[in-house]
Amino acid sequence: MAKYIPLILFTVLTNAMAQILLKKGMLVTGTFNFTLQDMAAVAPRLIMNPYLIFGLFTFVVSMASHLLVLSRVELSFAYPFLSLAYIVVAVYSYYGFNEDINAFRMAGIAFICIGTILISRS
Repeated sequence: MAKYIPLILFTVLTNAMAQILLKKGMLVTGTFNFTLQDMAAVAPRLIMNPYLIFGLFTFVVSMASHLLVLSRVELSFAYPFLSLAYIVVAVYSYYGFNEDINAFRMAGIAFICIGTILISRS
């Protein structure tokens, strides 16, 4: 199973990249409500937003990669690795979006790392 860790990590990174691109796309688009009027007004900006388009494409790549992983390794081994995307997103959010990472978030990230290490050694 260890030989598939690079493919699993590719899945994790593309998943995290998709989240980051979607967030960037929504920052460009701005906030809106789920009313018919707001949706009609914002729909063209959503459809033409390159960050959202590439983010959705990256999700498709990530899902295809994940399906490939699932065809080769146990779900109980592969799935916990996806939590590493939380770490990538949190670090990027701090540096790229200037979001706050407090002690509780850092502790959560540490627990994720420890759990992933334990699973990878099983």
